[in-house]
Amino acid sequence: MSHSLITQATTAEEDLWSGLKQTYFGDREIRENAEDILSLEAPTRAEDAAIVPISVKSVQPQTAERYIKNIHIIIDKNPMPYSANFHLSPTLGDIDIATRVRVDQYTDMRAIAEMNDGSLHMVSKFVKASGGCSAPAGKDMEAAMARLGKMQIRMREANIGETTQAQVVVSHPNNSGLQFDQKTRGYIPPHYVKEIVIDFADENLITLEAGISISEDPSIRFSFTPQKHGVLKAMVNDSKEMTYSSDKQI
Repeated sequence: MSHSLITQATTAEEDLWSGLKQTYFGDREIRENAEDILSLEAPTRAEDAAIVPISVKSVQPQTAERYIKNIHIIIDKNPMPYSANFHLSPTLGDIDIATRVRVDQYTDMRAIAEMNDGSLHMVSKFVKASGGCSAPAGKDMEAAMARLGKMQIRMREANIGETTQAQVVVSHPNNSGLQFDQKTRGYIPPHYVKEIVIDFADENLITLEAGISISEDPSIRFSFTPQKHGVLKAMVNDSKEMTYSSDKQI
């Protein structure tokens, strides 16, 4: 690629992010390359654009005085770039969260930590993948709908006072509205998970606001440290106002 074409491509990418930043964050300052606050892991080249694994981790200890209260996930070139907003409780402790997303074309992916003082800190990664938002469901749609809303909370037996890992998974096609049905010769209407609320002992740990960028069968893996016995509960709301829930005694 010639120098001029590289320059034009770089300028276009910068213009795209500039517009997205203004749309979602207005005139607020976002500190870039904030690897001292959080990390973002994602494959440079995804094996399957419909299920791209990503994880975000805090780098600094989370304290009651200074903690990450939100992590915003932006996938610049997805049809719905604002892909997820994780609302986080300071009681969650150090952040270690993973999920799976769809990627529509080669793009910058951004994780923006919003601290409890309102400051914004961003890390980013370029991901090579394409077609994820319009890819058909991985399983037969009829079978997928038969399992709609089935949930699991996966975790080993937890010990009080020790950090443990849990995973919430809900069976859901998470249709983006961009998938083509070969039988009806029409587009499958959007039907996606828009919120996952995870509580422990009646206290919120994580609330995820999501959209069509989250993969089929949405999943959140996270770490937390139970300080007492209680119920770990996950509640899911989707775009058709259907709700699902699951819980586990600890």
